[in-house]
Amino acid sequence: MSTRQIGEDEIERRIRSLGADLNPDAPREIYAYIRALPAENPVRSRHWWNPMSLAIRRPAPVAAVFASLALAAIIAVSVALRSAGPAASPSASPSASPSHSTEPSTEPSRTPPTTPSATPGNHFTPTGAMPEYRLGYTDTLLLDGRVLIAGGFADGPDLALAEMYDPATGTFSPTGSMTIGREYPTATLLKDGRVLIVGGDGDPIDRAELYDPATGKFSRTGSPIVGRRFHTATLLKDGRVLIVGGGETNTAELYDPTTGKFSRTGSMAGIRYFHTATLLADGRVLVLGGRTVGTSPAGPQEDDVASAEVYSPATGKFSATGSLSRPREGDTATLLPDGRVLVAGGSTLQQVGTTNGDTPGSAELYDPTTGTFSPTGSMIAGRANHAAILTNGRVLIAGGRNSDNSQSISSVEMYDPATGTFSQIGKLLKKADAVSATLLADGRVLLLGSDTWASGPPSAELYEP
Repeated sequence: MSTRQIGEDEIERRIRSLGADLNPDAPREIYAYIRALPAENPVRSRHWWNPMSLAIRRPAPVAAVFASLALAAIIAVSVALRSAGPAASPSASPSASPSHSTEPSTEPSRTPPTTPSATPGNHFTPTGAMPEYRLGYTDTLLLDGRVLIAGGFADGPDLALAEMYDPATGTFSPTGSMTIGREYPTATLLKDGRVLIVGGDGDPIDRAELYDPATGKFSRTGSPIVGRRFHTATLLKDGRVLIVGGGETNTAELYDPTTGKFSRTGSMAGIRYFHTATLLADGRVLVLGGRTVGTSPAGPQEDDVASAEVYSPATGKFSATGSLSRPREGDTATLLPDGRVLVAGGSTLQQVGTTNGDTPGSAELYDPTTGTFSPTGSMIAGRANHAAILTNGRVLIAGGRNSDNSQSISSVEMYDPATGTFSQIGKLLKKADAVSATLLADGRVLLLGSDTWASGPPSAELYEP
């Protein structure tokens, strides 16, 4: 729901309607309307209209209580509006911008947000619920502003089901199912609006498919040359998709949407999976960190890596670049407005066959003009498997696993490239160690997360700057 500035009469009409209907979503909607008041309006400092307190404290059978609150809201809004003067002019309406992607941000110009409050939970509100527990799914922003969620796994076979999240209604609904079940596949929005699904865990999957939002259906497309899992897929500026690593391979390939076929391209220097891949402003792709497989007297040995490579679409080759200050997997790599890349968090293996490595809060910056990494401020909480997304020129860091990989965390931080520092801005409503973030067309961020140490469906909530 938009929180644009609206007139006094419209606010009164909507609040009266909500009070009359006793709509279960009314507390949250009243909250949105009052949020539309100018920042200096005294009503915005009242605590009784907080949507969480209304929703939790309102007993379902006691309709009269809520009716009284609605009436109080009408009176308070009317008085405050008359004393505050005319409403501020509407801010610019942002346009859709694909996210959860490694493309450079085309973030729309928006009115600068006020300084985030340090009060936990201030920016987070619940939204519709996904129907069942699952991990390893994808979430992709479509050109029409909806979000496609596909695949994953629970206690049984890998899931083929897919759902659609509609920000306009705040609800999830079923859409077509994939041709096969997949966990940890990649999902890439193509320039024509379709979504390319590649690979998955279990036996590496060498089948790909396309989702068409116009029909709500999945269909087969060309087959990848190599079956892959824990790989990356990056949309290039020319519309092709670069598929890198995954499983026990150093190979890469390109998908061409115009032909529906995959073709080989240059290979990395070594095996890499659980890595990140970020499209740079100049069209090259930065691939860094992750895990590799080597040899030892005892046999194959897994280890995390600090190396990084850059892929050039012009030459079809990878080349070495500077190395990270430490090995990382489960980290995030986010393109900043100035062209640098923020690398944050991630864990390291302590020994072969374990994942209980250290998860420090360190972060560093990659400068593509020099090909080097340099330190920047550290996160307040060490974390891995977290979400990171650019919003209003800063990077939102949410959830993940804690410093000893023993439990999920709920804290949320913001990185400011201007100061090189992190600050805590609140907490998720539900802690999660496998979190994804999608920047919606209206500037809000959809956060989906599952807690490995708890049952129940994934959490779904919205961050509003």
